[in-house]
Amino acid sequence: MTLSSLLVQLLNGLAGASTLFLVAAGLSLIFGVTRIVNFAHGSLYMLGLYVAYSSVEHLAASIGFWPALLLAPLAIGALGALVEVLLLRRIYHAPELLQLLATFALVLIIKDAALALWGAQELFGPRAPGLEGAIQILGRRFPVYDLFLIAAGPLVLLLLHLLLTRTRWGTLVRAATQDREMLGALGVNQAWLFTAVFALGALLAGLGGALQLPREPASLELDMLTIGAAFVVVVAGGMGSLPGAFVAALVIAEAKAVFIWLGVQHIGGAEVDFPKLTLVVEFAVMAAVLVWRPWGLLGRPHEATRAPSAPELPLRPVGRAASAGWAALLLVLALLPLLTGGGSYATVLLADIALAALLAASLHFIAGPGGMHSFGHAAYFGAGAYAAALLARGSGLPLPAVLALAALGGAALALVYGALCVRLSGVPLSMLTLALAQITWAVAWQWDAVTGGSNGLTGVWPPEWLAEGARFYWLVLALAAAALYALRRVLFAPLGWALRAARDSALRAEAVGLHVRGVRWAAFTLAGLVAGLGGALFAYSKGGVAPDVLSVNRSVDALVMVLLGGVQQLAGPIVGAAAFTWLHDSVARASEYWRAWMGGAMLLLILLFPKGISGFTQYWQARAAIKKRVNEVPA
Repeated sequence: MTLSSLLVQLLNGLAGASTLFLVAAGLSLIFGVTRIVNFAHGSLYMLGLYVAYSSVEHLAASIGFWPALLLAPLAIGALGALVEVLLLRRIYHAPELLQLLATFALVLIIKDAALALWGAQELFGPRAPGLEGAIQILGRRFPVYDLFLIAAGPLVLLLLHLLLTRTRWGTLVRAATQDREMLGALGVNQAWLFTAVFALGALLAGLGGALQLPREPASLELDMLTIGAAFVVVVAGGMGSLPGAFVAALVIAEAKAVFIWLGVQHIGGAEVDFPKLTLVVEFAVMAAVLVWRPWGLLGRPHEATRAPSAPELPLRPVGRAASAGWAALLLVLALLPLLTGGGSYATVLLADIALAALLAASLHFIAGPGGMHSFGHAAYFGAGAYAAALLARGSGLPLPAVLALAALGGAALALVYGALCVRLSGVPLSMLTLALAQITWAVAWQWDAVTGGSNGLTGVWPPEWLAEGARFYWLVLALAAAALYALRRVLFAPLGWALRAARDSALRAEAVGLHVRGVRWAAFTLAGLVAGLGGALFAYSKGGVAPDVLSVNRSVDALVMVLLGGVQQLAGPIVGAAAFTWLHDSVARASEYWRAWMGGAMLLLILLFPKGISGFTQYWQARAAIKKRVNEVPA
């Protein structure tokens, strides 16, 4: 560790901060005006890099490197405008989570489109003419192109500031950020304003990707990596604040640079590998900021918005006919192995659906009736899985004790994380759950001595008496049914009524004597208990556990299940888990481009069933009941 090496690392951090700011600035603009959390923004960054590669490869010889490179962000901006007009404009009045699901479907489609057009291999672009080579800084070489990137971020911030403060269009954008309804009342065409803002945000993402062409290869993994970092910067800086995004990008990038410079250190007799901590430093920074200032470094407090056209419907107990139908379905599922054989693929798929239903239902419990939208619910599912694996391998406890303790492990983690999360609401709450889940994933990924690191833990199988035939399937089915029924009963118990009251109006709930944070905390912990049970059964069903069980992708899958089934229906998470698991299984085996098919199916379901599959069924049942009553009225 020398002063020169620290300076070089800090300069590297500045270059990374500029790129990160370009992506985060577009995401912040889009959210500030449209209130859409654009999950596909990282995909636009990835496309910017790919399009820049093809543009430079085919056009640089005729029009020059820089004109060819800058065609990429223009193309991505045009694509963003097209996406806004054809898709997002149709769902602006839909619930926020449904908008998130639509943009996640775009992630799947864009990834497979890139796979089809450019292949799976990494693509390396040429050096930037005029900016090749390196300069000497305190005896160390530093790339000239990185100096150019360092200047690009502040320059773009200045241009955006001038655009938003010195032009009429910028005034309208700032007005839309403050009060969209008033802007519409003044006669401003909000539709085209939203299109222009989304196109500008997409252009900035594409510019960030294109400028990385001489610096890093184009890769299909960049979309999820980039969107996670961009979310962190936007939320930590303050939603809708461009200066806040710039400051947050600087803080996070420089923190990573310092950690890399520190290397491996011995502190208090323990060896600390600081470069490994760069996996979580950005999420740790965001978590600390949100706990201290829920609205971000330079953001302002704002109330979570609710879609006026989609009010929450009251939950109603199912009737006798529906109860009989669920009982009949459970009986059919229990008898199925007797018809198909205990080891048939159908029972394996149904067991996977039951485990997915546990994860989705536990998330629905806090996201629907509780109004707490979690982007990191896989943390409690994974905690249960790892606890079961560790207990099964080292404790010698019987299976029932392992399952019980593993479920309590999920509840314990939810108890700790919930203490921080229930203080927040809206996007800050979602982002804090994401940050905490990513920290948990990083611990599992790196703690080789306990979790097995990236290899995970294996050799976790049910005891012999339970592994025969369909016995384990029956166990999964019975425990899943019992847990789902228990969650349903809780929703119609005092805790469930208090939870919905806190969701609908926290101030009124407090006024009548409810301890809103305590109610939310209890619900959060109960959801972790059910998710932990699902994770424990998952570990036994798969023979082990790996860090991907804690990943953001699994949390997003759970959210997709809830939204597909319907947030406002008790049957929603079960229906959504069945539909998602079956679609994923059948499409993934049928096509190399299964993500695009999945994304297309999800978009179709969103447009056809905006209230989810279960909500669509409930809607037609209600219509039929009303029509029947009308026909019964005497003329």
